[in-house]
Amino acid sequence: MSALATESNTQVRIATIGSVDDGKSTLIGRLLHDSKGIFEDQLNAVSKASRRYGDGSFNLALLTDGLRAEREQGITIDVAYRYFATPKRSFVLADTPGHAQFTRNMVTGASVSDIAIVLVDARHGVVEQTRRHVSIAALLGVSHLILAVNKMDLVDWSESAFDRVVTDVAAILTTLESSVPLHAIPICATDGQNVVEKDNAATWYEGPSVLDLLETLDVAPSATVGARLAVQWTLREHGGSDYRGYAGRLEGGVLRVGDAVVVHPKGNSSVVVGLTRAGTPTDIAVPGDAIAIELADDLDVGKFDVIVAQSAVQPLDTNSVTADVCWFSEEKLHVGDTLVVRHQSGESQGRVTRILHRLDLDTLQNSATTELVLNDIARIEITLTTPLVVDSYGTNRVGGSAIAVDPVTNATIGALMFVGAQSGSSPSPRKRRLLSVVRDFIASPPKESFN
Repeated sequence: MSALATESNTQVRIATIGSVDDGKSTLIGRLLHDSKGIFEDQLNAVSKASRRYGDGSFNLALLTDGLRAEREQGITIDVAYRYFATPKRSFVLADTPGHAQFTRNMVTGASVSDIAIVLVDARHGVVEQTRRHVSIAALLGVSHLILAVNKMDLVDWSESAFDRVVTDVAAILTTLESSVPLHAIPICATDGQNVVEKDNAATWYEGPSVLDLLETLDVAPSATVGARLAVQWTLREHGGSDYRGYAGRLEGGVLRVGDAVVVHPKGNSSVVVGLTRAGTPTDIAVPGDAIAIELADDLDVGKFDVIVAQSAVQPLDTNSVTADVCWFSEEKLHVGDTLVVRHQSGESQGRVTRILHRLDLDTLQNSATTELVLNDIARIEITLTTPLVVDSYGTNRVGGSAIAVDPVTNATIGALMFVGAQSGSSPSPRKRRLLSVVRDFIASPPKESFN
């Protein structure tokens, strides 16, 4: 697929990531300011905040660092979203924290983004948090990774300093066997060089500015798994009507009236006889639409069942999952621990049966471990008490992701990305061989695998 934008790419979601003080908030502030994406009253508010919290100079980072603690400490704590548009595209920008203790917030912003902009201070190069964030971005399956080597003015726009950073980040992706495209740009976010407009400060750089690249990169999915709808509600009409609609958000592909579907996990088949969007009948629905589906047959369909087009890649109905996890809890995770897996198709109590390996951020190699600690990235196996309807994350980011929740406190303790699943039954050896072939076909592990 071409790296150029298509007409369907009307809105692009972007996350800025990287270590603390590498300039993420300043970059977003510069993008908003130079693209005329902020109002006069916002500029006045930032000017006042700059005098209160800084040295009096206009601080663009305060456009996104809105919490008082953020402004007082000069750091980003929570994810801040900003919106702006150019004649070519509209953008949703997520400014994510750089501190290690806020990694969970960074995952939140990056998990729904099409493009990740990783900032690296040209003076310091790649540090541990850079490796962690690049690894997570690759794991989350962003379409493109833009490497913005910042503060180039402080190294006299040295090409060798730029090349060292690019080589190190490229090596991380290579080691992780990630296929995420990398685009590197030397910038100075404070003064705006190569952010919105191309600048000649780096005479050796011939590529686009950050905004030029954001306007042209193709973020359309390279493949589709086909239409699927996780049922959130059953709609009934009063007054004796037989209408029964199954409501939810359509993902994965287009669905039309007349399409044959399968209801998971029960496996019943039917045909779509009606579609409504915002209460209005329609013949076709596209991914992202909130719709209600009416089926030809009177089936037992309830909340968290998944309606899937018969022509689509079918998800797995499984009692056992293998998942890459970003661990968010200060409490350690051990084999045998219980947790709740909360997924779009429902939730299930689970028990960790194996910790397959942990990603060592110093060597970027998998290492054996008996426990996980805060901010660890690892691969684990979980046995579920009730089956879930899941996809592989590599083929469907929505159906292949879930969160791990503490069953006692209800706190989110991990982000899960499924890389495989096994049937909860115990089939015969012949059936196991057949199932293995089927699973290899419909649920191949993502290319971002650490293996």
